[in-house]
Amino acid sequence: MKKIILFILLILTSSVTMAESYFCKKELEVLPTLQGGRVKPLYVHAAEAMKSLTGKISVNDLGPVEAFCLISLNGMGLPTEIKLEARIDHVDLMKFLNLSKDQHSILYEELIAKEDAIKNEARSIKDNASYKKAIGKLYDNLFLYKEIKSGENWLFPTVKNGALEWLPLVAFLTEEKVIAQKQLTPMDPFLPILLNTKTVYDQFSGSEKYELELYYAKAGLASWALTLTILALATMVLFKNFNIALGLASISALVQLILIALRVIISGRAPITNMYETVLFSGFGSLTLALVLGHLKKEKLFVYMGLGYNVCTLMMLNFANGMLTATISPLVPVLRDNFWLSTHVTTVILSYGALALSWILANTVLFKRKWGKITKKEELNFADIIYTTLKWGTTMLAGGVILGGVWADYSWGRFWGWDPKETWSLIVLCTYMAILHGRYTTWIKTDRFITITAGAFMSVMMAWFGVNYILATGLHSYGFSEGGAIFLGSFFLMQIIVLIITSVKSDNINDQGIDQQA
Repeated sequence: MKKIILFILLILTSSVTMAESYFCKKELEVLPTLQGGRVKPLYVHAAEAMKSLTGKISVNDLGPVEAFCLISLNGMGLPTEIKLEARIDHVDLMKFLNLSKDQHSILYEELIAKEDAIKNEARSIKDNASYKKAIGKLYDNLFLYKEIKSGENWLFPTVKNGALEWLPLVAFLTEEKVIAQKQLTPMDPFLPILLNTKTVYDQFSGSEKYELELYYAKAGLASWALTLTILALATMVLFKNFNIALGLASISALVQLILIALRVIISGRAPITNMYETVLFSGFGSLTLALVLGHLKKEKLFVYMGLGYNVCTLMMLNFANGMLTATISPLVPVLRDNFWLSTHVTTVILSYGALALSWILANTVLFKRKWGKITKKEELNFADIIYTTLKWGTTMLAGGVILGGVWADYSWGRFWGWDPKETWSLIVLCTYMAILHGRYTTWIKTDRFITITAGAFMSVMMAWFGVNYILATGLHSYGFSEGGAIFLGSFFLMQIIVLIITSVKSDNINDQGIDQQA
């Protein structure tokens, strides 16, 4: 009965142009809502929800807030035309849902009718881990859709007996509130009631910090940083004036620093607790290190290396949405209030960034050696620069591994346990220590040194991404994710192909009287 009265009131107070969207307007995006264990703007939660459900933020030309609001109104008995479709890509899941080869989506309303069958199928899967993950994710999205549709997912702050409570839409938007507000704003009593919750929360909490996340989500800083980095790299290659590239690179680093700082302020922790943040921090760290080394060594090539790797990381942040998510989520208990976590992970990720600089230049030399023109003197100079970055990266990695042992003793009661993440970090460290030793003792000649350095970065990728996306076992389960197996396999394949092709002797290295073994 209450839903019927609210429906009648809504229709009576809505104009013809409002009837399709009711009170679901863009103004609602700044409202605080409690989701994922923290308070965030409605825009952020709605965008994350729509992205998870459909793979896109917008739905039928509607923004995430409008779509989220309209679906939520179903819980109050208000009809809407929004129909969401789940994206289905896993072959076994497509067969289970009776989808054709060209059909990669299905309406959530159809999935609701198959909910019991989906649940039983998930329980019956024993060996196919990827299928189990795919159907598990589908079931989670189905639960999220049902919760939004029932109006239970949209939470509003209200103060009762001096305490803050969060009520779902169906419990918050009562008949009494609407009738009382109608006396003040007869044309639209609903929107003022909802917007007032921001004032209530701001006054009670004494803080509007959550609003910062709205500006962060809309700023698109990762896209700006990518554009600036590409422009810096292009100007460095195309123009002789190095100051233009240096200026653009510095601005890009500043934009990334602002992005990182905002995430720190919003989350209240170091930005190194998920794969998105480690990729972001690695790219920023490598570019900053390259700028510093370039200044100290008076060598422009360091900046080229930093920009090259920075483009790779920013491309991942902007386009690898199925693999990385920018969502700021609560930490698992083992990661909370842990000084050793911040120092350990920060050091390791910075070491990856430094080692990536050597990978960029090593592959560049391989390409120039095979298809361009390069003298022995130039190659020896490149090798010295690579050697410098390797020393920085290996030193930081050694420190990070030791700090990781301290953290392991603090968190799990043992310094070392041969966990897959620990084992692979040790493999990477031993690999690069062997390369450094071989180069220092002239056991590894210049041409072989560059080739080995290019291939050695595959060990970093295995320790960084492979353990999380492929092995997915061990105590570091908080970092596990999905969607990266194809990416990592493609990376390994391309790098191996490059190594094989460039290993064929070329006549493009011109003898300038410099001993290649020096």
